[in-house]
Amino acid sequence: MNVLGISGTPRENGNSEILLEYALRPFKARGWNILHLRLREMNIHPCRACEECKKQGECITDDDMHTVYDSFRWCDAILISSPVYSRNVSAQVMAVLDRSYALNHERALQGKVGGAIAVGRGTCGGQTITINGIYNWMLSAGMVCVPGELNGVTAVASEPGDVLKQENRLRQAIILGENVLNVAHKLKS
Repeated sequence: MNVLGISGTPRENGNSEILLEYALRPFKARGWNILHLRLREMNIHPCRACEECKKQGECITDDDMHTVYDSFRWCDAILISSPVYSRNVSAQVMAVLDRSYALNHERALQGKVGGAIAVGRGTCGGQTITINGIYNWMLSAGMVCVPGELNGVTAVASEPGDVLKQENRLRQAIILGENVLNVAHKLKS
């Protein structure tokens, strides 16, 4: 089975990406195929609202989003991590969520399983809004949203690597990965 990890941090070794790597560990242990997309390494433009995808059947913008479209079709489960910017997902993640509109006719994500991770600077830094934004997008795509122990995984961290000192958050990321894996496996059976 296949899992897609999408990291929306522009920082190398960003805290949200570290948590994503921990969430992917159960998939590696169970022999899943893992594709980890780091949006900071990709060239993805925002949606232009040109509606050409409705006419042509695909987005006409020539960028790396086509790799993401193929990954959506390929995967059985998705984990998305984002730092919190302006109390919401990063611009990198927002571009992917908005551009997924081009696949609405195809319903490429319908019935697939997903989980979300958000890291903000303060305790009221918008982590809940970010998690809800990702899960609302997943629901609109027809996905099954899977929580960790409570919801998605949230953390408070500022400097790169801060989350590595938070054993409970690292454990929460692994639990989220295990839950997403188990639900995806049950749905496939």
